[in-house]
Amino acid sequence: MKIIVLLEPSANGIKRSSLECVTAARNLGASTIIGYMYGGEASSANIAGEYGINDIAHTPSSEYSSTAAATSLAQFVKSEGADTVIVAANAAGKEMAPRVAVKLGAGYIADCVSLSVQSGNLEASRPVYAGKAKITVSVTTQTAVYALRPNVFTARKAETPTTVTVRTFTPQLTANDTRVKVKNIVRNEGKLDVLEADIIVSGGRGLKGPENFHLVENLAVKLGAAVGASRAVVDAGWRPHGEQVGQTGKTVSPNMYVACGISGAVQHLAGMSSSKVIVAVNKDKEAPIFKVADYGIVGDVFDVLPKLAEKISVVTGK
Repeated sequence: MKIIVLLEPSANGIKRSSLECVTAARNLGASTIIGYMYGGEASSANIAGEYGINDIAHTPSSEYSSTAAATSLAQFVKSEGADTVIVAANAAGKEMAPRVAVKLGAGYIADCVSLSVQSGNLEASRPVYAGKAKITVSVTTQTAVYALRPNVFTARKAETPTTVTVRTFTPQLTANDTRVKVKNIVRNEGKLDVLEADIIVSGGRGLKGPENFHLVENLAVKLGAAVGASRAVVDAGWRPHGEQVGQTGKTVSPNMYVACGISGAVQHLAGMSSSKVIVAVNKDKEAPIFKVADYGIVGDVFDVLPKLAEKISVVTGK
């Protein structure tokens, strides 16, 4: 098995979700694992050596284009004769993976929550029916593309870090490959993306209005967490769509998910039920959210959240 892992550059090196993919590839016992990075600084790839990958190809680019990146990755996979491509199922990965699969004529499995080798075949598990069930699937084509859900595969450093060799890969691009370009990026400075956050504090209609979301934001600060929201809150214009958790928003798997004033509609549960620990705060003891919660507090969010933030602040010092 020869695996190519997409390494997504970040301000601090390589995104953690990409390092999770490297760990997942190592766990499969592949004979060869090669990293591929499009754009960013080549030197930022060095951190991958701590996670057991020593061969990385880098395509320099001053501007990001998802179509060009997909073509470049597909050409690199062909040049290496690799049979498996692994990417993170985050915003960039979800945009690139289907394109790469089409260019390679490869089978594509999205939103994988486990990978394993059974009788010599690579099998993936993924949720279906809004998270109510999981299926195990395998690809019958020579080449396969897998998108792994962030925060499910824990990134682990190798016992013996390796020295990274970064080589340059120059793809053959046409005008069609660069028709789509990112011209500007507007960042929510200081805000974590719910897709890759370890802890998420989400608010729902129980907060009664956008002016009360400071209670959720304050608790998130104390926990070092990202802020999430239910669909009802986003549809009402209280919070931006980028924070929406659920079937029509983002599917998340943090270490801890705190649901504040969220009743737990099936569409919301589909987006967060795979969280490792779920904490629910709701004044309705019959709310569906309590059926999936590991810890529940029956009470008004306006009373509970300030006290919870105060107690947590004593521990965290924030």
